[in-house]
Amino acid sequence: MLRTRFTLSVLLLTVFCLATSSLLGAAETREGGDAGPITVSPNDWPWWRGPQRNGIAAADQKPPMTWSDKENIVWKTPVSGRGHGSPTVVGNQIFLATADHDSEVQSVLCFDRLSGKQLWQTEIHRGGFEKKGNEKSSLASSTLACDGQRVFINFLNGGAIHTTALSLDGQKLWQTKITDYVLHQGFGSSPAVYQSLVIVSADNKGGTGAIAALNRATGKVVWQQPRPKFPNYTSPIILNVAGREQLFFSGCDLVTSFNPLDGKKLWEIEGSTTECVTSTVTDGNLIFTSGGYPKNHLSAVKADGSGKVVWENGSRVYVPSMLVRDGHLYAVLDAGVAMCWKSDTGKEVWKGRLGGTFSASPVMVGEHLFATNESGKTYVFKTKPDAFELVGENQLAEDVFSTPTFCGSRIYMRAASRVDGKRQEMLYCIGTK
Repeated sequence: MLRTRFTLSVLLLTVFCLATSSLLGAAETREGGDAGPITVSPNDWPWWRGPQRNGIAAADQKPPMTWSDKENIVWKTPVSGRGHGSPTVVGNQIFLATADHDSEVQSVLCFDRLSGKQLWQTEIHRGGFEKKGNEKSSLASSTLACDGQRVFINFLNGGAIHTTALSLDGQKLWQTKITDYVLHQGFGSSPAVYQSLVIVSADNKGGTGAIAALNRATGKVVWQQPRPKFPNYTSPIILNVAGREQLFFSGCDLVTSFNPLDGKKLWEIEGSTTECVTSTVTDGNLIFTSGGYPKNHLSAVKADGSGKVVWENGSRVYVPSMLVRDGHLYAVLDAGVAMCWKSDTGKEVWKGRLGGTFSASPVMVGEHLFATNESGKTYVFKTKPDAFELVGENQLAEDVFSTPTFCGSRIYMRAASRVDGKRQEMLYCIGTK
């Protein structure tokens, strides 16, 4: 009898566990357990600032050091509309966001990586265009993120920020309104893919600012955190610092760290300026943030939760993001000066005059930094810790606000020129044939 009761109890417990497991599995599916793995390769550039989210490309690449309209152009193809988002490259596809002001249509474009041929165009929004903003801004300044199965894009439209997911063949999968948005200078925050989530932000002066994580498969909001009532333009960046993965956000007079999985605030300090554009970088111990309004501000902050600001200065690194390598912090100031500091102390190591005004962020490939100004001139200089060494200058087109993408030993650059008196964007593939 005891054996029978024991067997029955085990059987009932097993049935209960199986039922519970099934329910949990169903709940996991509803909550996003079916988002699938992130499937991108080292030869891809799947989101803003590249595979490691730090502006550093694979060191074994060999992109050309020289190019022009007539030299080392593998292909070029016209891009409709206008946008400042960077090319996202995954597999054989290149994705760009664009906005056509004549028809008031915001779209995602897809091109063939090998030939430059446009494969498809998907309309995301029609109408609802904002009529003001900074003259340097666009209504397609976000860089798409790709998880290998879907692409994600943020657009400001109709006074709100929306995140949209598309399949790799351009089918719209879902669209989620993040928050209402009061335009100040513009909007350019790019989505960040992390595990089962796509994380987006929308700081603005309307009092409805938010940072939110959506399920990649469904668009359902998994967590959301309110933000202060200030305009700000940074993108969410996830980095492994001080022994754990942290989601960093600077601006609104704060430097903030969140747990990227659940949105809980890990730590926060008053240590930024109000309006920031650049994306946070790290040396594994410190994080480096910068801003440009109402003051110029660059700071190094310990990311262990202590809130310690290790050093700071008043350099104007407002729009182009910085890079870190081997104990040194590199930057291109908006006004066209390359800088190098010791990352642990902030001691200036060198500075070098480039030229022009910079909005695109520099990209590091091996020992070289590539920095493109707004007039389309790319400066190539070495990441040497002892002196500034310029090794090349390359002119392409007339107008560049988008950060170039480096992968597979090729450079994908979004640039514009005047054709018959009208601005025409082009997507260039720069490389050796």
